[in-house]
Amino acid sequence: MTDASALRSLTATTLQLAATVVAGTFLLVGVLGFIPGITTGYDSMTFAGHESNAQLLGIFQVSILHNIVHLLFGIAGLVLARTWNGARAYLIAGGAIYLVLWIYGLAIDHESAANFVPLDDADNWLHLVLGAGMLALGLALGRTPRSGNHIAH
Repeated sequence: MTDASALRSLTATTLQLAATVVAGTFLLVGVLGFIPGITTGYDSMTFAGHESNAQLLGIFQVSILHNIVHLLFGIAGLVLARTWNGARAYLIAGGAIYLVLWIYGLAIDHESAANFVPLDDADNWLHLVLGAGMLALGLALGRTPRSGNHIAH
C-alpha cells in the first residue's frame, strides 16, 4: 500500500476521519507529556502513581505510564481507523473506556495506591468530555454506512 492509499484509507469516510483525528490527538498528547516546559514539574515525573507532580500544560497530572497509555491509545486508533468497522469500534469502545475511567477517577482516593495512572480532578472531567465525545461521534457517524462510503476489509 502506498502512503497516499494509506492516508486515503484513514480518511475514506467521515467516521474514519473522526477516528483518525481523535487518535492523532492522543498521539500528540502522549508526545507533549514528555516535553519539559509543556509539561511542568517534568523533573518530578514518576513512572506511575499519584506521587508524580508533572502536569501537562500545568493542568493535567501525568506520569510516564499515563503518557505511554496516550501513545498506545493513539496508535490503536490509527490502526483501527483504516476500516469503517474499526473506526466505529475505536470511537464507541474508546468512549466507553474513558467514561469508565471517569467514574474510576471519581471513586478512588487520589492519594491512594489505586491512583496508579495518575488521575486528578482535571483529568476526571477531561475523561468525561472525551468519553461522551468519542461515544457520540461513534454512534452518530457510525450508523449503517452508505453505499460507496464503506470500505470493507
